[in-house]
This record gives sequence, C-alpha cells and structure tokens, in this order.
Amino acid sequence: MIGELFRATLETLYMVSLSTLFSLLMGFGLAVVLIMAAPGGLRPNPGLYRALDAGVNLLRSFPFMILMIALIPVTSFIVGMAIGSTAAIVPLTIAATPFMARLVEGSFLEVNPDVVEAARSFGASDAQIVFRVLLKEALPSIVLNTAVLAIALLGYSAMAGAIGGGGLGAFAYNYGYLRFRTDLMMYAVALLIAIVQAIQTCGNILHRKLR
Repeated sequence: MIGELFRATLETLYMVSLSTLFSLLMGFGLAVVLIMAAPGGLRPNPGLYRALDAGVNLLRSFPFMILMIALIPVTSFIVGMAIGSTAAIVPLTIAATPFMARLVEGSFLEVNPDVVEAARSFGASDAQIVFRVLLKEALPSIVLNTAVLAIALLGYSAMAGAIGGGGLGAFAYNYGYLRFRTDLMMYAVALLIAIVQAIQTCGNILHRKLR
C-alpha cells in the first residue's frame, strides 16, 4: 500500500496548496473591499459593507460537507467533474475564502490607525495605503493566518476524501475504515499530523523573518 499512500499524500498536498492559494487571493480582495467600505474606512459604504458582511457570515455558517454536496453542479461546470482531487478544490476554495477574508480583515484592523492617517496626510492614494501601508504592516500576521487557513483546509480535504475528494481522507476511509485496517488509517493520520506540523513550522519561521 506504499504506492497508494504516496499517491494519496500528493493528492492532499495538491488540493491544499491550490485551494490555499486561490482562497488567499480571493479572501485578500474581499478583505480589502470590507476594510475600505467599513464605517471609518478609506471609502465608507454602509450598504455594501452590510451586504458583504452578511454574505461572508452566511458562507462561513455552512458545514463543509453540506456545502461540498450543494456545490456539485458548480464544480461540474467549472472543472468538468464532480469527484476527484481537482473537483474538491472548488468547494475547498469557496469554503475557505470567507474565512480567509475575516482573517485578513482582522490583520488589517490590528494596524495602528495613526500610521494610516500619517500616510493620508502625505497624500497617499487608497491603493498606496492598502498595499504599501496596511499590507506591509499586517504581512507577518497574514502569514500566520495563512498557515491557519492551510491547516483548516487540510482538515476539510480529509472530509472531502470521504465523499470522493481523494487524498489521505479517501485513503483512510476506503482502505482503513471500510476494510477494518486500523494500521492503514493510522498511517494516514500520522501523515496528516506531519503535514500540519510542517505547515505551522514554515509559518512560524516566515513570521519571525518578516518581523
């Protein structure tokens, strides 16, 4: 079973890395809109902020298993299939984007508002404030939050494996649980733990370097 275990590990890394990248980019964009439209933001827009805030909270309230099943038509339309590791990236990204948006928004809110006001007083544009002030100041926190996101997606990917998503979750379910092979299930769990430790360690190292 070494070959199958190795293939499942690669599938898990594939799902988690791409869904983390996509949800980070989309969550960052959503967080920028939220921070700008918020009361007291760079471009306050109460109506837009309330709509986005409600939408983010709504998506975050969906259990992942239900969301993955509900998104089967969307997944089939985007990637041409409903099962497999590639198909799982779509619901993983959609589930993680609002979560990442909140994490990035929180990182932005931790930035000293006096720094933003100083940039405004020097005539900085909104884009300059976002990318050269907020992002620069919040980057260490965003890096740690990205590690948190990747670890959460690792757990989601394991759940996705139970309903056709592939990866270590599918390996543990198909070869471990259904065949009563506790040893194979433990191998999959051990690999998941190792990946979690590697992600968190890399996040901590980058955080220290950026600070």
